[in-house]
Amino acid sequence: MRSEKIHRWRQSQLVQVAVMALVALSTLDAAAQTDSDPDGRLANAILKRADEVRFPAEGFEVGVSIRTFNTAEELDARRYRVLSKGNENSIVMVVEPATDRGQIMLMRGRDLWLFLPNVSQPVRLSLAQRLTGQVANGDIARANFTGDYNPKLLGVERIDDEDFYVLDLTAVDRGVTYQRVKYWVRRSNYWPHKAEFYSLSGRLLKTCVYDDFKELGGRVRPTRLVMTDALRAGERSLLDYSALRMRDLPDKIFTKDYLKKLE
Repeated sequence: MRSEKIHRWRQSQLVQVAVMALVALSTLDAAAQTDSDPDGRLANAILKRADEVRFPAEGFEVGVSIRTFNTAEELDARRYRVLSKGNENSIVMVVEPATDRGQIMLMRGRDLWLFLPNVSQPVRLSLAQRLTGQVANGDIARANFTGDYNPKLLGVERIDDEDFYVLDLTAVDRGVTYQRVKYWVRRSNYWPHKAEFYSLSGRLLKTCVYDDFKELGGRVRPTRLVMTDALRAGERSLLDYSALRMRDLPDKIFTKDYLKKLE
């Protein structure tokens, strides 16, 4: 009996050692990934691939519906039509509610203006300003991260038996939507998984989960974003993307004079 207890104790110790070894190997793998990318090339490549999953680099049109909830109650519902070209030019048109139809946001570079019906002068906006619910202007007008952030690879994290790259994104200047983003990207196919958005002071503002992956615009993409407020419990917004199609969008479209010609 005593020898059997000793045998079991030894087996238990071996299991603990094996677990500790696996944890150490995982940590070393993450460190190796970070240390082997001193100039950020791998981090930039990961970020670019994840952006390509989310949206095309060429001109496209997509419909976006945004529903905002407080716990289980729906507070607001809006629909937009978005024309986008690269990460520099976009037009966001209000479709619903009908009372706001005719309002258009125009982004060129990092300059953003709101054009209102029957008002001659546009209103200057910031990308970080709240659009509706937990959604900022930049969340819909400037969806990709490449060019706006300097990425650093923190390592690899295992979640639900899958490996994810973890990127730390710092804003290139104060004109972008968020000052810092922590971003999880699936290692096997570069699908975006989750993002945490932080203020300049380092305070967590909200989290975003990329969900409902299905074919949209010729490839599998996340068609739903779930944005949860980190400061107000129970408040979240759902962004649903649909009817994405490629479009030839010449630069002249993204001008004040051309907006009235849009249909």
